[in-house]
Amino acid sequence: MEIKKVCVLGGGGFVGRHVVSRLCEQGYEVYVPYRNINHAKHLSVLPTVTLVEADVHDPDVLKGLFQGVDAVINLVGILHEHKRGAFQRAHVELPRKVVEACRATGVKRLLHMSALGGDPDGLSRYQRSKGEGEALVLAAHGEYLAVTVFRPSVIFGPEDSFLNLFARLLYWAPIFPLGSPNAKFQPVYVGDVAHAYVASLNNPATFGQRYELCGPTVYTLQELVEFVARVKGLKRTVIPLSDEMSSLQAILLGLMPVKMLTHDNYLTLKTDAVCGCPFPEVFGIQPAALEAVAPQYLAAPALPRFKRFIDENKH
Repeated sequence: MEIKKVCVLGGGGFVGRHVVSRLCEQGYEVYVPYRNINHAKHLSVLPTVTLVEADVHDPDVLKGLFQGVDAVINLVGILHEHKRGAFQRAHVELPRKVVEACRATGVKRLLHMSALGGDPDGLSRYQRSKGEGEALVLAAHGEYLAVTVFRPSVIFGPEDSFLNLFARLLYWAPIFPLGSPNAKFQPVYVGDVAHAYVASLNNPATFGQRYELCGPTVYTLQELVEFVARVKGLKRTVIPLSDEMSSLQAILLGLMPVKMLTHDNYLTLKTDAVCGCPFPEVFGIQPAALEAVAPQYLAAPALPRFKRFIDENKH
């Protein structure tokens, strides 16, 4: 199997930008479909990237996009539902359409983004949809389509929506009531996730496999928030909330027009996002430590980024 042309769904997002950039560095010809390519101009400067204005949820459009392509990478995912059924549409229906389009057009390689905690029987709609999508993609692996699935913990890096979100909120809140303070994460650097995707493309040892991707250290949510405050030089009092108060906080925040936290997120946090194994040896790297990377971008002023976050999440 020789792979030269790759179509990346979700290539304009946080993880997608890093994956697309690394693919270009390795000499791949990359196609990135986007509903509005004016929002993906940051990719147009890359030498081997072609932006295509398209609705990837349309099965016929997908088949057109995949014509002549050697591999597909699906990174599409959402953390919040702005309307009921959005998780199912993004995490189950789209992967099913992608598999069908790969079969119809003869694409031989598919890489899929799932998430730690994805489980058809999970507590949250997010977990259940991720688990269902992951299962149907793995079931498609066979003689005519080589599949690899990735299950990362929370991903950190410049412009992430995790540590940067807490940096923005801490900027305004000298006293910080924190829901689900004991939830556990094993954050993984976005560059390491991108490396795993690109390294697996042409490696038969990864065909049919499912990989959990985590960094070297496990943290509670409270430890991560306090770390962000220290890096920002902010003296903040973090008040851990009980489970009942955490649930109530999530319900109230979920009613806001800008979705920072919902009750479904609260349910997701009940499952620790940690790996039961080291970073997969097949990818040949040691994962970056959060303390070595995060201070480099968290030191930037929080106010402009907070305004941009609000603008991008208005619905």
